[in-house]
Amino acid sequence: MVGLMFAKKMTHIIWLALILMTQNVFAAVILQYHHVSEKLPAVTSVSSETFKSHLQYLKTNNFNVVPLDTLLNNLKEGEKVSANTVAITFDDGYDNNITDAAPILEAFNYPYTIFVNPQLIDEQQSYVMTWDQLRTLAKRGALIANHSAKHDYLHKRLPGESQTQWYARISRDITWSEQRIKEEIGHNAKLLAYPYGEFNNALQRLVSDLGYTGIGQHSGAVGVTSDFTRLPRFPASGIYSNLKTLKTKIHAHPFTTGTVKYSDSVTAETKPIVTLTFTEKPFKKNQFACFVSGKGAAELRWLNEHTVSVVSPTHLPSGRSRYNCTAPVKNVSGAFYWYSQPWVISKNSP
Repeated sequence: MVGLMFAKKMTHIIWLALILMTQNVFAAVILQYHHVSEKLPAVTSVSSETFKSHLQYLKTNNFNVVPLDTLLNNLKEGEKVSANTVAITFDDGYDNNITDAAPILEAFNYPYTIFVNPQLIDEQQSYVMTWDQLRTLAKRGALIANHSAKHDYLHKRLPGESQTQWYARISRDITWSEQRIKEEIGHNAKLLAYPYGEFNNALQRLVSDLGYTGIGQHSGAVGVTSDFTRLPRFPASGIYSNLKTLKTKIHAHPFTTGTVKYSDSVTAETKPIVTLTFTEKPFKKNQFACFVSGKGAAELRWLNEHTVSVVSPTHLPSGRSRYNCTAPVKNVSGAFYWYSQPWVISKNSP
């Protein structure tokens, strides 16, 4: 009898371990910051004390903070990544990154990535770090990566510009920027953070053609089934810096999607539709919910057991909007699967 009870207990432990192992692989979160400052616009800033609280939370809860390029290379190779994995990124290379952010990150011994605009650095714009400063940070462990030459809207064509001319111009922008980073810093990660987080189908194809990974500003976790031409990050500055809400995002998991279909993320459609097909669906239909920026709950239509279409209940205004979709992770309290679909509604879209 004792032997039977022991066997049953061991079986339960093994199954529990398998469940936890399944849920704790192929998932990670990328955090996005701009300024660590109390003097600059609050919308893109986080105070030093708040930033410390974010990093302390990661440390206290045993998060594995890794370099962004290492994380993405592992996911591309299908390697296991624990669900408590985080990468930290900064956009634009502001000078407070070296004066305020770097000392805090180094105190925690956390790696991080800074996406920079090489033309603005070459022009010696006063608000961005110099190449000398970036070299200093690189020697101390920072990864310096590509944010385009001068922070233009990369998906937009110039007046009278053909698709072929646009493709050539943006290809030059990206490859020239990467070459300048390589010349000055020695880094050549081929990671591109889209300026303003905006991209369309054509830009994604261009980025793929050049062999780069494209990174946005829409929210969500990353995994092996993520689209590496439009990886999400969770903004952690401004209104998104509140640790009470950020905690939930840090614990997010990616949905396991087979296909994601929509016409284009930059579109003239004011009620665009995105259709998600899940290869794994460890949640019930009634647990899946989507919300639209400023519009409340999205309208859902389940086409079959694993495929759902999502649309806004009302017309979206011009500019940026999002559909954010979540479902609870089974057996993991407070954790959610998370998918975000960014839109740019523009009457000038082709």
